[in-house]
Amino acid sequence: MIPFELLSTFIVATVLIGLSPGPDNLYVLAQSAFHGRKAGIYLTAGLCSGLIVHTSLVALGVAAILKTSIVAFNVLKILGAAYLLYLAWMAFRASNTSLENPPPKTLTPYQLYRRGILMNLSNPKVSIFFLAFLPQFTLPEHGSVGLQVFILGLITMFVTFILFASIALIADKLRAKLVQSPKIQKTLHQITGLVFVALAANLIHT
Repeated sequence: MIPFELLSTFIVATVLIGLSPGPDNLYVLAQSAFHGRKAGIYLTAGLCSGLIVHTSLVALGVAAILKTSIVAFNVLKILGAAYLLYLAWMAFRASNTSLENPPPKTLTPYQLYRRGILMNLSNPKVSIFFLAFLPQFTLPEHGSVGLQVFILGLITMFVTFILFASIALIADKLRAKLVQSPKIQKTLHQITGLVFVALAANLIHT
């Protein structure tokens, strides 16, 4: 079992990382502002579900192999960047339809959940980050390191879900103002698109 003191430090670090501005929480913010808190929560659930895969890869040591295989890592980066650019294109072409009358093509809960998973899995750097971050809070003398990594991954999922769901709830409160401001709607679409473009560029060049 991981000591309480070490676990507390891990949770604090995870909260700080989750609160730092990034493409995931910004996208949750935008979706919640446009389509309500449920949309943001479904998206958050997908993003957190993707963390199960990254955690499992680290626990099984596969992420270490990925880190040393340049070809495999580059292929995943290209595929991930392509998906992110597709999402950017969708955001840029989105219309400024009023939030009081959402377009008929609004994503379903399943589509939002699936998009969250794909967004998370399309970035192999999450596995590399977990490989560098999670083992720092494990102690071999306290049992299986793989099991400790998996426990830490589950805690990360829980903390991230709480943080992002809170962002969704806060953004939902802003919808009334967005309904009356097409300019803000357009800006949010553009910000969302730029976030995805920046993430894709960062993924390719690092």
